[in-house]
Amino acid sequence: MSETNHYSYPAKIALERLKEGNLRYVKESFSSTDVSRALLKRFQDYGQHPYAIVITCSDSRVVPELIFSAGIGDLFVIRLAGNVIDDHQLGSIEYAADHLGTGLVVVLGHTNCGAIDAVLSGHASGYIRYIAEDIAEAIGQEKDPYKACCLNVKHCCDRIESSLLIQEDEEKYGLQVIGAVYDIETGLVDFDIRDR
Repeated sequence: MSETNHYSYPAKIALERLKEGNLRYVKESFSSTDVSRALLKRFQDYGQHPYAIVITCSDSRVVPELIFSAGIGDLFVIRLAGNVIDDHQLGSIEYAADHLGTGLVVVLGHTNCGAIDAVLSGHASGYIRYIAEDIAEAIGQEKDPYKACCLNVKHCCDRIESSLLIQEDEEKYGLQVIGAVYDIETGLVDFDIRDR
């Protein structure tokens, strides 16, 4: 990132926007978003400037744009079962942080995660085993599904922060990498999982 290109939304402001959006999501029973031709044209003409990068699971019940009451262009979303991080995801994160000027990275795990359950139950076969191996490394001997989810999220955050480019953006521009867990029953996102 060039010295003159600072984040449009500093991490603190982006996090507050996510929290406020999640509270709206929990309180409302219906969601709509602007998909007007004018908005689409604006994105065509001026590009994208998402305020947060969200790495989350492919689970069909976990839709970041809805969970955070966000619209088109608001979030740079990367989805993979178990929200695991490999070089492809890391490259996408670096792109959004460094080229799009996005100053907040959120790894969003969720309750009742099938990938976590596959590891805990020992039923990961086929190509799922590659995802399960990453998760198993993250959770160690933990058997509690929620704690295992938190450990997996923390592991993913550590993987992201192993990137020298991400470290540089953290130091120079205040980029933040945080973990969170979405409760699929209540709709609430827990942003305070450090001690779990």
